[in-house]
Amino acid sequence: MSVITFYEKTGCAGNALQKALLIASGHDVKARDLRDTHWSSMALLDFLAGVPVARWFNRRAPAVVSGEIVPEELDEPTALALMRDNPLLIRRPLLKVGDESRVGFDAAAINAWIGLREVPGKDLEACQRTAAPALGPVFYVQTAGGGAYPCQFAAVTSDADRCKSG
Repeated sequence: MSVITFYEKTGCAGNALQKALLIASGHDVKARDLRDTHWSSMALLDFLAGVPVARWFNRRAPAVVSGEIVPEELDEPTALALMRDNPLLIRRPLLKVGDESRVGFDAAAINAWIGLREVPGKDLEACQRTAAPALGPVFYVQTAGGGAYPCQFAAVTSDADRCKSG
């Protein structure tokens, strides 16, 4: 499977679910907090090139929600400058596998790119603040090879069978 550099906002429930899906699919996820990275315009463009400028932005960023920043009104140089100054504006996650980089978490596109064990029917890029608690806690089970995969046990149902199969 793939080694994925995964730029996230540490503590984000949505990014945690995305990483769990990648790990469950057998990928080696190297998580990095995008706030701790010094972003140049060229580094950002590795992930964003070919994507419309308005889709570069985290729609839940406070400056976007408040209307202070309107992504649809920005040109590329202005958008890059804003993101360099405030990495929370960057749409997450940023994913890098080998020489290829992508922005966002479209599960179907990621499945076609590197493969997923299962493609969820729900939007994993949307904010998960309200959805995550209903899913129950996630536990990581270590494999014989030293990797780990997530297992989730909700109050009513359990995915224990899936967790046993690793």
